[in-house]
Amino acid sequence: MVRSTVDAGDDTTEGIRYEDSPAKTTEEEIDDNPIEEVRLTVPITDDPSLQALTFRTWVLGLACCIILAFVNQFFGYRQNSLYISSVSAQIVVLPVGKLMAATLPARRVKIPALGWSFSLNPGPFNLKEHVLITIFANSGSNSVYAVNIITIVKAFYHRNLHPFAAMLLAQTTQMLGYGWAGIFRKYLVDSPYMWWPANLVQVSLFRALHDADKRPKGGVTRLQFFILVLVSSFAYYLVPSYLFPSISALSFVCWIWKNSITAQQIGSGIYGLGVGSIGFDWSTIAGFTGSPLATPAFAIFNIMFGFFLIVYLLTPIAYWTNSYEAKKFPIFSSHVFDSHGNPYNISRVMDQKSFQLDFHGYDNYSKIYLSIFFVFSYGLSFATLTATISHVALFHGKTILRLWRQTTATARDQFGDVHTRLMKKNYESVPQWWFHIILLAMVALALVACEGFDKQLQLPYWGVLLACGIAFFFTLPIGIITATTNQQPGLNVITELVIGYIYPGKPLANVAFKTYGYISMSQAVMFLSDFKLGHYMKIPPKSMFIVQLVGTVVASSVYFGTAWWLLETVENICDASKLPDGSPWTCPGDDVFYNASIIWGLVGPRRMFGDLGLYSKMNYFFLIGFLAPFPVWLLSKAFPEKKWIKLVHMPIILGATGNMPPGRAVNFLTWGMVGIFFNYFVYRRFKAWWARHNYILSAGLDAGVAFMAVILYFTLQMNDINGMQWWGLEVDDHCTLAKCPTAPGVVAKGCPTI
Repeated sequence: MVRSTVDAGDDTTEGIRYEDSPAKTTEEEIDDNPIEEVRLTVPITDDPSLQALTFRTWVLGLACCIILAFVNQFFGYRQNSLYISSVSAQIVVLPVGKLMAATLPARRVKIPALGWSFSLNPGPFNLKEHVLITIFANSGSNSVYAVNIITIVKAFYHRNLHPFAAMLLAQTTQMLGYGWAGIFRKYLVDSPYMWWPANLVQVSLFRALHDADKRPKGGVTRLQFFILVLVSSFAYYLVPSYLFPSISALSFVCWIWKNSITAQQIGSGIYGLGVGSIGFDWSTIAGFTGSPLATPAFAIFNIMFGFFLIVYLLTPIAYWTNSYEAKKFPIFSSHVFDSHGNPYNISRVMDQKSFQLDFHGYDNYSKIYLSIFFVFSYGLSFATLTATISHVALFHGKTILRLWRQTTATARDQFGDVHTRLMKKNYESVPQWWFHIILLAMVALALVACEGFDKQLQLPYWGVLLACGIAFFFTLPIGIITATTNQQPGLNVITELVIGYIYPGKPLANVAFKTYGYISMSQAVMFLSDFKLGHYMKIPPKSMFIVQLVGTVVASSVYFGTAWWLLETVENICDASKLPDGSPWTCPGDDVFYNASIIWGLVGPRRMFGDLGLYSKMNYFFLIGFLAPFPVWLLSKAFPEKKWIKLVHMPIILGATGNMPPGRAVNFLTWGMVGIFFNYFVYRRFKAWWARHNYILSAGLDAGVAFMAVILYFTLQMNDINGMQWWGLEVDDHCTLAKCPTAPGVVAKGCPTI
């Protein structure tokens, strides 16, 4: 599943940007920028004398990169995972940078061997240093997808993987995107028509943080507010994470009907539909869907509408009408089952020596069955892909074509807006051959990783090259869509389908192909977005390149090192059946990834969604998704005065539950309540407070939870001292019957026989 790329675009900029100047004339637009949102947000001045890549930048940037990479990977294995974004670092480093500027000596340090010298304190902490530190933090906050492969090999398939092959896999999948970014940066960065809406939020936040911040009468400064929230979050998280974890998911229906499977299926927030379930834990709220404070209200309403439609209408109807023999299995599960309702015995269908599907064993055992929710998760992922294409074509097609024509003309004429002219005038651009060298080196190392080490990754050389071809082909169109609409279609489904049909029966080949094809494209889009942020903030391009390069290498190494360390030191990590009571190391995201490797890789799409599978009708979701935006588009044309119609976003609605599993109903319900409260009610009634404190509140909550969780692990949980054991509590919501099947005669562990 792919995390949604919708972030605080529209609502945030509404609250901040429309305050500078009235609309400009056509002549002024050409001199400034043709996009109104950019003109109202991005300053058109630059001070090239400001130093950017300073000692403070390196120290704070690398620290943020390492800390965020460690914390995000550390949390990724826990029952309630938590994603800490770079916004937290963006806010925290400002007072630290100012403190360094006030206390460090100004003397120069010489490096005799290289003939270099630098100042420990080149002057006041400036905006360009802050931007580069945030780019470092972005590298640390973006997860390394390849770590999922390493985890399933070691923790789920229980096979050996050469550590150097694993390290190469992590590095090359992250770094390949540099090559694609370098090839297309002329079109996607230099062009004024590729404006990257999400970056305007960052620009607004930078400007707000660097404006003079006076303490309002009876109030606090932004920094004081951040510290108050951080301390409160840090202290409170001791309760849900250690002393009383049940408040992370309170499912009241299960307390009333303790012996009813159906009632617990309806009421469980972890194993069921979550009716009446709620959680009082920030990691429950933000763990799987990101901070609700950083998501605009229109997106929250679309997501919650999709959630209610899928979880409370589609799933119950399909389950209680016994579609696809749904009653043999739990209503909500990411696991795979056999025809008798038992967990699927992978050892019966996999040749342990070759690590491939044993076709004879598969034919003699059983086809793979899924829970009804998991079936529709894949169908909806198909629909989301095609809905994104048709939605963008209908609502943004003319704009994208016009912008593309203007962009190519800009590239030919070497003409740009005021930002491009300032960048070309004041700074040297990055030579194209730098990107080409990285691209060739990463392709070569990817071939070594896959073809070497006894071919442990199963993917042959032609698979690596085909994955690179797919990434290269899609980087430009997806880059254009992202740069103009803030929507990034994913390639995970397409890549899984392609390699699943071409090369079935090999689970690691499937996930490795998906990672090289999908993640390298996604990384390229991220690099281009960061380059555009540097473009807006007038950062020297070579400094941006160095920071991105070093940050990616360091972050990939830390993600890999943290994962390898936990996989080697936490006994029975990811195996919930063998973990001690209260252990948080259940790896919910990796569990989904493992089952996906069985579905798409080991068994293959033909035996799941093709003519040999049970779920071929799910392919109709491709058509459903493609057609879904048309009624909304027609209504918006028929009733142009109804502005809200254009806010109905079918790709978001269809993809609302894309993070379920590993996300659960309680995560979405609490996320939606908090998001609607702050980004709709507070935003509308207390806009000044919202503009000043909303993002800082989110960053403080994230940081407090992260610090307490890490401290608890190293002081207590690392020694198997789990607070929930003292109270006799469990990690779940005490709705164990929600995991039971309801078909007569199906026997499941811990479940009554029906």
